Amino acid sequence: MEDKEEYAVVLDFLQHGYAFDTRPMFRKTPIAQAIGKKYFSLLELVPKKDIFLQPREEVYIGEGKRDKIHHIVGKISSAKLTQTAKAELENFVKEAIERDEKRFVEFFNTAQPLTTRMHQLELLPGLGKKHMWEIIETRKEKPFESFEDIKKRVKLMPDPKKIVIKRILEELTGDEKHRIFVR
Repeated sequence: MEDKEEYAVVLDFLQHGYAFDTRPMFRKTPIAQAIGKKYFSLLELVPKKDIFLQPREEVYIGEGKRDKIHHIVGKISSAKLTQTAKAELENFVKEAIERDEKRFVEFFNTAQPLTTRMHQLELLPGLGKKHMWEIIETRKEKPFESFEDIKKRVKLMPDPKKIVIKRILEELTGDEKHRIFVR
């Protein structure tokens, strides 16, 4: 079974629905553009009647009773995000990585080859074969404990936190063939 998002963070709340929606006012539904906390899924949510959501507000979207969300319309592409949502997106990703640094450092400790010629580490912007081999050799001695630890032990390493942020944003906005962090 595919793991589903339990919580999402509101990126933007459109109280009167989308501006491009040509239906009469009474037919429009409020829409929240949100991002899943765990798998970074971009979602379109419909709040319950008379619920007003704030950007950065965390809402429960899992199974069972939801207090604020009526239903999930589905996943949306980053192209459909409002300007407000796009601006919030980068802040959210940065904070999510800081909040769960261990999970992203673990990627550096466990990343595997994708094919005989391509390694997961090479999917990170700014990492080539040289850095990849250095990371693999260094992690054999002792697993990395933090982004700081990676920077200290791998020579001329680009900022690991920044490259993870950049990769997640690329996965959210592009049509990346290989996804590491985004579902």
